[in-house]
Amino acid sequence: MEGLPLDGFDYASILGQCCELPVGYVQLPVGIAGPLLLDGRQYYVPMATTEGCLVASTNRGCKAIMVSGGASGVVLRDGMTRAPALRLPSARRAAELKAYMEEPNNFETISLVFNKSSRFARLQDVHCALAGRNLYMRFTCSTGDAMGMNMVSKGVQNVLDYLQRDFPDMDVISISGNFCADKKPAAVNWIEGRGKSVVCEAIIKEEVVKKVLKTNVLALVELNMIKNLAGSAVAGALGGFNAHASNIVSAVFIATGQDPAQNVESSHCITMMEATNDGKDLHVSVTMPSIEVGTVGGGTQLASQAACLDLLGVKGASMESPGANARLLATIVAGAVLAGELSLLSALAAGQLVKSHMKYNRSGKDLSKPVP
Repeated sequence: MEGLPLDGFDYASILGQCCELPVGYVQLPVGIAGPLLLDGRQYYVPMATTEGCLVASTNRGCKAIMVSGGASGVVLRDGMTRAPALRLPSARRAAELKAYMEEPNNFETISLVFNKSSRFARLQDVHCALAGRNLYMRFTCSTGDAMGMNMVSKGVQNVLDYLQRDFPDMDVISISGNFCADKKPAAVNWIEGRGKSVVCEAIIKEEVVKKVLKTNVLALVELNMIKNLAGSAVAGALGGFNAHASNIVSAVFIATGQDPAQNVESSHCITMMEATNDGKDLHVSVTMPSIEVGTVGGGTQLASQAACLDLLGVKGASMESPGANARLLATIVAGAVLAGELSLLSALAAGQLVKSHMKYNRSGKDLSKPVP
């Protein structure tokens, strides 16, 4: 255990909430990329990482966006999901429950039962799927500024207890039946979304592509098509039509107290590039259907992570509009991914990837010698 620090940490802040049986803490460096000019405001993006080049590369992308006039982002959907797995005596009986849940006239009653779980929880819809006599009900609800897994689970439990009256033969196998789908790559998240669905775009000027990114528009468009679109299709990718969205998502998630395991679906991203303005400039966008973030609860209340959220102006709950801080954080994540995609693809197009990693991602220490 030598080398793992124990002192200097507020263990009272994690007990009963973040970690059991603590024996110390791991130190991670935090770098700042920015300013990221997004929707007319500047953000300095905190990134916790041990991968050399990542912060520098994202920072270069931020510069390209900044001097080109900035990026814009839109939250398309906002809803966390939970899908219990239920078993009925027969497929016919399962189909009856499915029909009941999807009957529009029943939605108001189901919503009232669900929404009792929290003053922020608001049921949006229920999507059902059958596998034999097993029924999977995917509940989607808004969760304010919380990431919302516990909130939606409590609402689902309320509905299951209510349904037991009319469907006493319903057997609840699990509150989570993997149709949610949490912390696993799944087409349902890619298609239907989970958490915040965000698109972020920018137009990068021709001279910026040349001077800042050291490449040209046509080379970037071709590379994105062959690598991110065709190459990912050849690989049979699910939500992975990008260069390295996961790199940026993970770094920002760790810095701001998000659940790192939800990087799996939060990194679903398709990067698009095309020439615009008579082929001179570059239109670039990232579409991310399932960014799962919150600004209250979990690791967001720890001192270091709260400081990073405060740096972005999204610490805690929004008093004016519940959910606004979490939606803004998701948009900033997408903006940072946009910057990261721009820079890495430019390095690849210019053949600079290996050179930059040899410079910034290799230790200058002699690791054969013991640490004093």
